Amino acid sequence: MNDEYIFCCVLNTELFRWQQIADFLRKNNLDIDPDIEQFIIALDDAQQIVACGGIAGRVLKCIAIDPQLRGQGLALTLMTTLINQAFTLQRYELFLYTKPENEALFTECGFHLLAKVDGQVILMENSATRLQRYCRHLTELRREGDVIGAIVMNANPFTLGHRYLVQQACKECDWVHLFVVQENASEFPYEDRLALIKAGVSDLGNLTIHPGSDYLISRATFPSYFLKDQKIINECHMALDLQLFRNAIAPALGIQRRYVGTEPLCPVTAQYNQAMAYWLTTPSLPSPALELHEIERRLLAKEPISACRVRTLLAQQGPAAVKGLVPESTYRYLWQHYAPPQRISV
Repeated sequence: MNDEYIFCCVLNTELFRWQQIADFLRKNNLDIDPDIEQFIIALDDAQQIVACGGIAGRVLKCIAIDPQLRGQGLALTLMTTLINQAFTLQRYELFLYTKPENEALFTECGFHLLAKVDGQVILMENSATRLQRYCRHLTELRREGDVIGAIVMNANPFTLGHRYLVQQACKECDWVHLFVVQENASEFPYEDRLALIKAGVSDLGNLTIHPGSDYLISRATFPSYFLKDQKIINECHMALDLQLFRNAIAPALGIQRRYVGTEPLCPVTAQYNQAMAYWLTTPSLPSPALELHEIERRLLAKEPISACRVRTLLAQQGPAAVKGLVPESTYRYLWQHYAPPQRISV
């Protein structure tokens, strides 16, 4: 049956074909996520699209089959072709988000369940053991102590507010594990953010800084193509991310507490703090419950210190305007990258 179809790759620069894919997805009640780089499509003998699947980094998205052709083996052939294309791009560790009713289909294609939100979304990856291997690696980094804490931060960029949160956690815990979100959808690149965090807390002794992980789910790569309501998208992203933290990361490191700053400015971050209160502390959920410690955000001139405030001032007034909001190491970085060019008199 699959010999009847031609499979080909379509880049996001091929606008005419891209529009055809968008039309096909729309008929299947799906949209194209903006981060997709290329599609694999199946064409029938009339050159009509009958199946497609997209690649966005190491996430497979927007997978759809013509309803009249489902159950005939086309899905397996599409997924094999899609995975082979990802391998050609040297992307071997793959993830996908899909509706819960599709779990059996993608299990047949070699994917394994990581986390789910009932009735909304499931997260799968193409390995039955990769998460376990990651957790075994974390176990090697465990530290002894009666109270082990954790922080997850983006630090876009690292501010004195971030430093205050880390300081408070280190005061209250025997050891703290700090995880850096690795997505590169922020204004400041991941490598720079990681370096600024390390420089900004270099004097704190009871702290391990962990580089980014795929198991800290990126908001940038989270799907919107089948979850149309932004509120539901945010809730599902938070639920999957926090389940992985509670069920896998925290037990591997013996983490008992997670620290977060209060959020008076950003509604999405404030919503995330509320989600943490449920997904991390509810006793009836799988895995031991964690404590959530919400630290009052540090103020300067009666205003909260936040990365958002730093970015706004930086754009409007330049690095000099943020001197009181960031550590010296961040301030030097901002001058190197954002200071206006010097005028030379001739």
